[in-house]
Order: sequence, then structure tokens, then C-alpha cells
Amino acid sequence: MKDKFIVSPAPHIHDSTSIPRAMWNVVIALLPALAFSIYYWGWRTLFLTALGVLTAVLTEALIQKFRKVPVTVYDGSAVVTGMLLTYNISAGSPWWLPVIGSIFAIAIGKQVFGGLGNNAVNPALLGRAFLLASWPSLMTGNCWKPTMAHNLSASSINGISNLSAISDSLATISPKAYNLVTGATPLKVMQTLRDTTFINTLTSDPATNIDLGTKIFNGLIDMGTLKSMFWGNIGGCIGEVSVFALLIGAIYLLWKNIIEWRIPFFYLLTVAVLTFLFGGIPGLPETQYSLSIPIFHLFAGGLILGAFFMATDYTTSPLTKNGRIFYAIGCGALTVIIRLIGGYPEGVSYSILFMNVMTPLIDKLTMPKPFGKVKK
Repeated sequence: MKDKFIVSPAPHIHDSTSIPRAMWNVVIALLPALAFSIYYWGWRTLFLTALGVLTAVLTEALIQKFRKVPVTVYDGSAVVTGMLLTYNISAGSPWWLPVIGSIFAIAIGKQVFGGLGNNAVNPALLGRAFLLASWPSLMTGNCWKPTMAHNLSASSINGISNLSAISDSLATISPKAYNLVTGATPLKVMQTLRDTTFINTLTSDPATNIDLGTKIFNGLIDMGTLKSMFWGNIGGCIGEVSVFALLIGAIYLLWKNIIEWRIPFFYLLTVAVLTFLFGGIPGLPETQYSLSIPIFHLFAGGLILGAFFMATDYTTSPLTKNGRIFYAIGCGALTVIIRLIGGYPEGVSYSILFMNVMTPLIDKLTMPKPFGKVKK
């Protein structure tokens, strides 16, 4: 059949946007984050990223050759998948982790559905979920590397300078608390603080118990810590830690009209509002309704990377404007639910994957009615 029909809401406007143009612009937008990761962790991050990209490109080319369909690796979509997959692992990961993740992302997350435009979920996020299920210890802490900018603290694995000021007292009062503060990412510290059992077992003295928990919490949302999180001098994955670098890329994509503002705006707004209302620590009344809490959650983990570079994927996000708003609110709400009451400190990946699956239903419910149509 030669005729092609566009299944999207009206009006249908033709412009110069093409798949290669969009994908290579995304690659350009991701480069600042790569540059910052090289600065903080050295050239190994470039090596791991190159491995992920090369594996993704080769996997796509080989599968397309096997399927006897045109090889489309020059459109840049496989490069984007390889970069995003590698951005979701840490700088200390073994070399084979981005290789296996990229193979799974392209083969199972993309080509098994028929290639670009047919995948049900974001391939890079599916690859990350596979790695997390297969090697959870490598994905959640065992491979965290200290940043090379050692000007923040002695415990620069997480880069939380103000927490290191109380680390000596923590070592004597609660070894568990000391290990948490000096060896975990900020989101992991926040998640553990929300565990009332942990708060209650910091010390046998209830007064000191409350005081110590408040000290750790205040260290997390202190301006110095938030500043470190903004620039990226903290523990975390290669491409998600520097909010500044990711925002440079996000502004570039918005300027080039590669992405639309609704999804990232309502995603971030939902997270900010919900964490302001519910982000305090149970048992620590002084921690509720602090404006620093939503800022902490916006800067922490992969939220900025997910909101601008993953949730906005053309294939797996809604077509309609109202649909994008509902989709983004769903992503934000699920992210907060997982972060605050779930068993995993980060909820960005799973929230976007879940809403990817809901996209066809959202499109169906929000598709505008044709002008002048009479309801029977």
C-alpha cells in the first residue's frame, strides 16, 4: 500500500524536523553532561560511554542486517540509546556492564518491536531496569567512585560536606549511621532517614536520637550540599549528577524545538509540590514543609535527566498536549511515591517505564474531537 496515513492529532503541519536531526541534536545536548563526568571522574567515563554507544550501534546494525531491512544506524537513535544507557551507570562500573545493557536495550527494547517508532517503552530505561534486576549491587552502590574534585569533604564518595562535619561523632554513636552518611548517595541517605526503625536505633537516648536525625537531615538539605548536587560533585551515575550540565542540554533542546516544554515542566512541578507536602521525615517534625526539600529532590538522582531526555521520547510519550500533561503528572507522582515509600531510593526510571505503557490509553482518552463532529 503506497498511501501513508498520519495517526496524530490535527493540525498536521510539515516542517524540517527529521529523525536524524532530532537524534543528533539530542546527542549534542548530552555532551555537556559527559564533559562534566570526565572532569569529576576522569577519562574512564568517556571510555564507558564510547563502549555503550559502539555496542548499541553494532547491535542495531547486525540485527537489521539479519532482518534484511535497511540499516539506519546513521540516524543517531542507537547513539542516543547507548549514551543514555551508559549515563545510568556509575563511573566505577566494569566495562562489560554498558556493553550488556546496550545489547539488551537495542535488541529487546527496540528491535524486537520492529525498530525505531515501534517500541513500547524507552529502550535505554528498559536496559537500565534489566541491569538493575541482574546486578543490583553494581547498579546501586558497589561501583560508586569518589569524584576527583576533593575540595568538598574527606568523605567525597557522596560529596556531602556538611555531613562529614558530624561523621566523627556518628562513628562513636552509631556505626550504621556513619557508614550511611559516608558511603551512600544523597537519595539513599534520605530514604534511610525515613525508616523510623533506623531513626529509633541511632542511639538509646531519645533526645539524642531526634537531634542526630535532624542533624543528618539538615546536612542533606543544607545550601552547601545542594550546591554540590547542582554542579555534580556527588556520588551517582555518570550522566545524571550535574544538574547544571543537563540544564544546558535541556535549554538547547527547547531552543531547537526538539522537545516540548509540557512534559518536563509538569513532571518537575509535580515532584516539587508533592515532596514539599510529604517529603519530611516521620518522627522529625522540624523537617516538614522546608523549601529545601523539593530542591533536594529536583537535584537528586536522575530526575533532570529523565524529565528532559527520557520522558520526552517521541515514540513512548503522548501525542496530545493534554495527554502530555497527564503523562508528566503521572511520572512525577510515581517518582515521589517510589522515593518516599518504596523500597528503592530512586523512582525516575520505573515511573517513566510505567507511564510509557500507559501512553496509548492516554492518547485515546485525550485525542481531540474533529471540529464540527456531532455526537450520536
